[in-house]
Amino acid sequence: MLASLSMKLFVSQAAAVLLGAAIVFLLYRIDWRALLYSRWFVPSFYVFTLLLLVAVLVVGPTIRNVKSWLVLGPLRFQPAELMKAVLVFVFALYFSRRHLAVARWRVVIYSLILALLPAVLVMAGPDMGSAVIMLGIWFGILSVSGLPKARFFVLLLIIAIAAAGLWLFALKDYQKSRILGLIYPERDALGVNYNTIQSKIAIGSAGLWGKGFRQGTQIQLGFLPVPESDFILSALTEEWGVVGALVVIGAELALIIGILQVGIRADGNTEKFLCLGAAVMFSLNFFMNAGSAVGILPVVGVTFPFVSYGGSSMVVNMLLIGFINAIGLKR
Repeated sequence: MLASLSMKLFVSQAAAVLLGAAIVFLLYRIDWRALLYSRWFVPSFYVFTLLLLVAVLVVGPTIRNVKSWLVLGPLRFQPAELMKAVLVFVFALYFSRRHLAVARWRVVIYSLILALLPAVLVMAGPDMGSAVIMLGIWFGILSVSGLPKARFFVLLLIIAIAAAGLWLFALKDYQKSRILGLIYPERDALGVNYNTIQSKIAIGSAGLWGKGFRQGTQIQLGFLPVPESDFILSALTEEWGVVGALVVIGAELALIIGILQVGIRADGNTEKFLCLGAAVMFSLNFFMNAGSAVGILPVVGVTFPFVSYGGSSMVVNMLLIGFINAIGLKR
């Protein structure tokens, strides 16, 4: 049964990789700058993806207590993943065109609304992890867009107040329990902290070289939940050890640094902001996934970029990489 499921996941992920590779190749062959700087392309895609998020809430099935997918026959698509990439393009264009006007509160508030609209929709799912990443993309690009320091600190204060209000009035009880579980890691070992405890067991029992391919007891005996996505780092560490985990983490960090280097050498502000936004998106996904695996962040169900199972995430990530490669080749 487990082997059959693994093969199904492999075939599905391989199809997503091939589709993503086709998109990367296509971006080498077309005039991507005409799309990026078109007056209608990015705004239209933003509105289209917003409508997809609404459709998820209206007609999307509930899978693992979350409404995040649109299902068409055997195909499942997660619009929140696409929206993350769309926001990278939206804010790259928005702040590059308003570089001198970013000191005005009107410009900042309007950009926040652009991030809040999809964030509120995915939180209704509820998908807190994707909402945090969407707002993180906005904040990451805004923080280097030329905002005066005084207004930057005022913005931090507003965010802190908003976070307190979110805790008091918006978060559900189980979401609060996950956050409190970080403070009391041994409390409710069979409930809210079960996933994290099993993840720590998988990592702690791995040793330097791991237990071997398909020899991880936490995975094979079903103790480790969702090992193909939410706890992929724990699964990888159990079977391939600390060495294997460090290789994957090192590759992820090298990718993020490489994206930032492309952005630094890029000619225009739009390309620079696009690379920065992609680096922020990949970094948040990576740190939130890895942090939940080792118990320093709550479990929010985000992917480990290019490692976790998830066709939507893989295709969207490769779309961004295609644009970043195109920016690098332009030089």
